[in-house]
Amino acid sequence: MTLSELQALEREHVVPSYARSPVEFVRGEGAWLWDEEGNEYLDFLCGISVTNVGHCHPRVVAAVREQAGRLMHVSNLFYTEPAMRLAERLSESSLGGKVYFCNSGAEASEAAIKLVRKAHPSGDVVVVYGAFHGRTYGALSATPQEAKQAPFAPLVPGFRAVEPTPEALAGAVDADTAAVLLEPIQGESGVHALSTEALQAARAACDEHGAALVFDEVQCGMGRTGTLWAYEQTGVTPDAITLAKALGGGLPIGALLTAPRLADVFQPGDHGSTFAGGPVIAAAALAALEVTDDPALLARVGELGQRLHAGLERLPHVSSVRGRGLMLACELDIPASEVVRRALFEQRLILNATGPTTVRLLPPLIVGAREIDTALERLGAALSAGDGG
Repeated sequence: MTLSELQALEREHVVPSYARSPVEFVRGEGAWLWDEEGNEYLDFLCGISVTNVGHCHPRVVAAVREQAGRLMHVSNLFYTEPAMRLAERLSESSLGGKVYFCNSGAEASEAAIKLVRKAHPSGDVVVVYGAFHGRTYGALSATPQEAKQAPFAPLVPGFRAVEPTPEALAGAVDADTAAVLLEPIQGESGVHALSTEALQAARAACDEHGAALVFDEVQCGMGRTGTLWAYEQTGVTPDAITLAKALGGGLPIGALLTAPRLADVFQPGDHGSTFAGGPVIAAAALAALEVTDDPALLARVGELGQRLHAGLERLPHVSSVRGRGLMLACELDIPASEVVRRALFEQRLILNATGPTTVRLLPPLIVGAREIDTALERLGAALSAGDGG
């Protein structure tokens, strides 16, 4: 079908909840995508940090094909090997507790909220301004952004929002606090890393009052920052982690990882999901995790992140660059949306704008130095085009 035919179908039959760019992608490989006309695009968005191992990684594709040919679904009323093996691998690589599987980051947030509320009945959950934890009701209630929350009020009660500072976090936690829920690096608000001091203050306050510290690593986890989990670079260990996005290598899966103290809070009947941890998705996630949890690849993420960071700082109209590893954003002195549009249509470079002057870059972790340089060249051209150059 042509792009115009797809757009006509969308107008007639799809709820208008997305503002799509007028491009149809039909194939992907590594860091590259192709549209229906055969044009090649360099993907530095990764489906919003989903295809960390690149598009159609051979090991992920092989795992999906093999598992889909044997068994696709039986529900969580029975055992399947891929889910149990994935839980073991995730637990051993992180907090050493247990794993609850779901289908998305928002569902992982919902599971975390229910878990900490059951562990501390009637307790509040402290969150910070600028956070994004999802669009379902509990997750949205934990996302203190007026534009996202206001159309759907009243929200779920029991959330307290504070500034992401050591003083504010320390002062917000008391005996009535069930948990503090934080992103070590806020993704949707434009790649803002919380300070180590803020994370330490949250940890200390939770320890003092018996609250749980939960890190949302839906976007910053799975190797994105140069370690498998972003918290590993902070010196602060949480009591639970929420995951999704890149966990499935391109397929939908989320997870809540617990430390031992929260591992047995949920009991049969407390929470559930029909499709969570299905054999095909779990097989894909195992393959993606095996690719990602490679010391050589993770070290290269750090090296290439520095290369990209330094290159961005040299581009015209870039006033600042921030982030860690291959999770970066740059602030511009011109409108970001127009730069992103020119990058897509004139330079075949995929980025996105998270604010009026903010461009976010989330390249695949398997990207090469030459592709980093190509992206910088294309972004530089898109930036300069606004000057008539």
